[in-house]
Amino acid sequence: MVPGMPRRPAGDPALAAFPARAPATRRWCFADQLGPHFLDRPDQPVLLIESKAVFARRRFHRQKAHLVLSALRHRAAELGDQAELRQVHTYAEALDRVREPLSVCAPTTWSSRDYVLRRPDLAVLAARGFVATQEEFAGWAERRGRQRLLMEDFYRDNRRRHDVLMDGVEPVGGRWNLDHDNREPPPSDGRLDVPEPWWPEEDEIDERVRADLDRWEADGDVAFVGDDGPRLFPANRQEALYRLRDFLDTRLGAFGPHEDAMLDGDRWMAHSLLSPALNLGLLDPVEVVHAAERRYRDSVAMSDPLPLNSVEGFVRQVMGWRDYIWHTYWHFGRDFRHANALAAHEPVPEWLADLADGAVDAACLSDVLGDLRRDGWVHHIPRLMVLGNYALQRGIDPLAMTDWFHRTFVDGYDWVMVANVVGMSQHADGGLLATKPYAAGGAYIDRMSDYCGGCRYDPRKRLGEDACPFTAGYWAFLERNRERLAPNQRMRRALQGLDRLKGLEEVVEQERLRGTEAI
Repeated sequence: MVPGMPRRPAGDPALAAFPARAPATRRWCFADQLGPHFLDRPDQPVLLIESKAVFARRRFHRQKAHLVLSALRHRAAELGDQAELRQVHTYAEALDRVREPLSVCAPTTWSSRDYVLRRPDLAVLAARGFVATQEEFAGWAERRGRQRLLMEDFYRDNRRRHDVLMDGVEPVGGRWNLDHDNREPPPSDGRLDVPEPWWPEEDEIDERVRADLDRWEADGDVAFVGDDGPRLFPANRQEALYRLRDFLDTRLGAFGPHEDAMLDGDRWMAHSLLSPALNLGLLDPVEVVHAAERRYRDSVAMSDPLPLNSVEGFVRQVMGWRDYIWHTYWHFGRDFRHANALAAHEPVPEWLADLADGAVDAACLSDVLGDLRRDGWVHHIPRLMVLGNYALQRGIDPLAMTDWFHRTFVDGYDWVMVANVVGMSQHADGGLLATKPYAAGGAYIDRMSDYCGGCRYDPRKRLGEDACPFTAGYWAFLERNRERLAPNQRMRRALQGLDRLKGLEEVVEQERLRGTEAI
């Protein structure tokens, strides 16, 4: 529980013991519940609702809107007469016309879960689409007592319970955290030796989606940020399975060592690009981790084993971090999003909101923004150590950054971004998720990327026109939060460095004047 936050009431929908199944009903599937595992039987009647109001409320990335609509319409086409697709302004317009028993798997956000529970004509079932159930996580958290709910402990428990990469009671390979070896800097030639990812081909459904979005935007009904297509991410089950197989066949073995590296000329590297498909519900994470395990065990049997650190690194992302973020979203309560332990109140600057990479001189930030503008996606390290690091250093409001991440990433949903941004990235929770802030200077970016060589800023300098904004910003961040971070033992050495830093007052003033202007 976040210090100072009220405890969740007993009637909180996150604590409700929803049934696993309902009597024969039509199943309302939200746009992130599009896989077969959200149905009780293959021939179950389905209701799909395309709500225009969802896109009118916020300025989403154009490709996010396209992917969601394309996935909904592809699911309707796949189901044929088994599904009703209702294109309306609000959910209520569609639901009020239903005259048969209707059920829904518990949605993934507080607002949506509140909404379905307010409707007396809906049977709400337990959530699906994650490895551990909410009851399993609640039991694990209760057994922890007053201990911190560390992701590492949850991940190990999840692997044991579902028997993933285990040899009896011991992990395959004899020890945990083999993926900690995945911290190598990028290769010197600027590219990984892996094939280009498989890309889906757009079809007539995508053509109609694009035409509708163009018309909505021209009519002033919605506004978008970012570039239009081509669609890069799966919009149906078949495409999602193909991308999974492509990753396992061609990229899994190379995933591990450079998992945390960034390359200017290789934005995909060996990443799976599966998060959008998982978050749309096109893939079940249980099938994904078991497929990765089977591929590893088959490779061992053929005397050509895949690197275990790569396999574990991928498994950890899917059934460790992804599951943990989902469960902590509910466990820490609906007020968790408002945590602001570092008193950060700056608004998201206009150039960042608009993804204006051309306005930015810093090579790392400009390149990441350009990728995000074009694709609606960058991998986890640019998110954390470039975008998040910038917002943390500049004191941008964590709730505003959560909303920005939610809207501008194709895999962004409320449950994804609240814990990732408020907790992990911005340290606004005071250390519930991460034991110290993920703040770093230009030296880290220089070590883990190839951005700095051609940049106008020098990562070794903190004062002057060519001083790296991340290097200077790091020291200004520490000074601004010195008292707040002082009780954190992991920050002791960094804070001691402030007292030895020459020109600290000048650095702080330089960064105060710079503020959140484009760097």
